[in-house]
Amino acid sequence: MIYLDNHATTRLDPRVLEAMLPWLTDRYGNAGSATHEMGREAREAVEAARETFAAAIGATAREVVFTSGATESANLAILGTAARGRATAAGPQPHVVTVVTEHHAVLDPVAHLERQGFAVTRLPVCGQDEPGGVPGRIRLADLEAALRPETCLVAVLLANNEIGVVQDVAAIAEIAHARGAIVHVDCAQALGRMPVDVDALGADLASFSAHKVHGPKGAGALYVRRRGRAVRVEPLVFGGGQERGMRSGTLDVPGIVGLAEAARLAVAGRAADGPRMRTLRNRLWHELARGISGLAVNGPALDAVDDAGTPVRLVNNLNVHVPGVDGQTLLATLARDELAVSSGSACSSESPRPSHVLLAIGRDEDQARASLRFGLSRFTTPEEVDTAAARIAAGVTRLRG
Repeated sequence: MIYLDNHATTRLDPRVLEAMLPWLTDRYGNAGSATHEMGREAREAVEAARETFAAAIGATAREVVFTSGATESANLAILGTAARGRATAAGPQPHVVTVVTEHHAVLDPVAHLERQGFAVTRLPVCGQDEPGGVPGRIRLADLEAALRPETCLVAVLLANNEIGVVQDVAAIAEIAHARGAIVHVDCAQALGRMPVDVDALGADLASFSAHKVHGPKGAGALYVRRRGRAVRVEPLVFGGGQERGMRSGTLDVPGIVGLAEAARLAVAGRAADGPRMRTLRNRLWHELARGISGLAVNGPALDAVDDAGTPVRLVNNLNVHVPGVDGQTLLATLARDELAVSSGSACSSESPRPSHVLLAIGRDEDQARASLRFGLSRFTTPEEVDTAAARIAAGVTRLRG
């Protein structure tokens, strides 16, 4: 099997597993047990991991809340902020702004708030062929126009999990803060693939998942700003009062240790891994385009930059439209050829609906269904890229025939 679906999940790095193993076997104490040595050493491991993870994202340790992953983190950020906004609001219901191309971990809790009476604005994005626009990016003027005095939260993906587009979050945060809104940033896909510094981004809240960066599944974190414009969120889970009451429940010590080590390795290796993944991604595109007529990129050009010279697409992302084939048949063909690729988010893979991200940038339903998403990783090899491209081209040729 050639695995090119690293936006869905990544292989556990052996170095991360090595860091986790002692806490899965002999050192199995509960970090909440302060009356004996095994509990205390587990607590020390958690706090050391908190320091390590905080350093990886430019935060302080007291701003890190451990969760089960970015979905829980996003729900805690959005629903917890909204609950506090509702409790302190006078006059109109609080207002939330998000983007039509967000992950469903953001779109669904926002929809839940809307059913409860919150006002919601979902910003459109630039289309695939829009002159002067970056496909998948919001227009800052749309954000300016959407904000209201009662806007309590702006929620935006730093890097999209389907088309890899990187939003100008620093500019978004500056606009939102000027109007008094809190900014939540979904950083799940970004760590290790681009610089992630919560201060530089202007984030007040930020979500992370370990399994997107070669860490374990079921571990993640929420950054909650405690410096300057400090943010408070209401808890969603009550019980033992862990994580300063924001996320009760027995701490997953092995997962937390793995998350921290994965984040450390991602940041330490980015200078080498980033250019390598970009080179392999571009190689995959050129090999596919050479073997498949009419192939088109979904999202920004692969090496596009914005006016500041900043890349606007993740280095490991490729999303293409394959004309002249049925999308589901193509995916089934590639699976039989032992290729692990997808047509969109893993969280939506069982839905019959086409990708909401591709529809948002102007692809029609048939084009969206006949699209493939590739995510490369630090473990992807040139041989895998060449073999995958050859198998995909052969499969498309068979289907078109």
